[in-house]
Amino acid sequence: MVASTELGPSARTCEMLRRNARLRREYLYRKSLEGKEKEQYERKLAVQRALQEGKPVPTELRTEAFSLLKEVDFEDEKTMLGPSTHIDDEYALAGVRDPQVLVTTSRDPSSRLAEFAKEVRLLIPNSKRVNRGNTVVKELVSGCRAVGVTDLVILHEHRGEPDGMIVCHLPFGPTAYFSISNCVLRHDIKDQEMGTVSEAYPHLIFSNFESKLGHRVQDILKYLFPVPKVDSKRIMTFANNDDFISFRHHVYEKHVEKSGKDSIELKEVGPRFEMRLFQIKLGTLEMLDAENEWVLRPYMNTARKRKAL
Repeated sequence: MVASTELGPSARTCEMLRRNARLRREYLYRKSLEGKEKEQYERKLAVQRALQEGKPVPTELRTEAFSLLKEVDFEDEKTMLGPSTHIDDEYALAGVRDPQVLVTTSRDPSSRLAEFAKEVRLLIPNSKRVNRGNTVVKELVSGCRAVGVTDLVILHEHRGEPDGMIVCHLPFGPTAYFSISNCVLRHDIKDQEMGTVSEAYPHLIFSNFESKLGHRVQDILKYLFPVPKVDSKRIMTFANNDDFISFRHHVYEKHVEKSGKDSIELKEVGPRFEMRLFQIKLGTLEMLDAENEWVLRPYMNTARKRKAL
């Protein structure tokens, strides 16, 4: 009689945990090399720039200038783009396959938070909403990894009013924490005709995300959505104003007037709310020891005002 080689549930779980731990170690190792690669790349650029501008090579680089020049190839696309970063690993498959997003809430949600979670599920194509129940964060994240979820969105509330959103990118991170204010659900929007919500892949508009942090936040948000078709008539806007991100959801229709001119009718679908980033962690939600990439500090609230004075 041949013994069965199939692994039991506990053995499969242990194997999956070991695999995730190994992948995480490899990711952290690649991330640790970024500083050295960036420094070497900047040294090569300094030598090349000096020769192009006819200036002397910097003193600290003269002994290795010849070897640095041999490594530089500005015809190579990878060289022009610079060294890769951990962000390239995080979103390596962005645009190649559609994201799979899971939307859930904190435990024991109010009816308003549950309704808001349903509307967020309708905002993000290919997303699914699940009831949290008593599931702890560690089990929630490991379950998402097991079924190939790319992003986990968790909504929080305070006294029945949505006040927070966590966006956790899997399998390695990052995890972004947003506060939410002025939340208006679809049913609360005036002159709103209630009906089915279009689930077409939306066009995204990002306004005033020019800084390095702004590009980082833009990547975290835009990779929740799949690539839209050209003729999609659904628009979602993220407008940054003094670090508060206003979200709006619209659809539009084209009409031909009697004069023959085309007119566009823009209609708000909802929901609408304001977001503010207060933390980005270089890890997933259950990693309590993950490194902070950015944290909102108290002095940041008044830095712009003091600079204006």
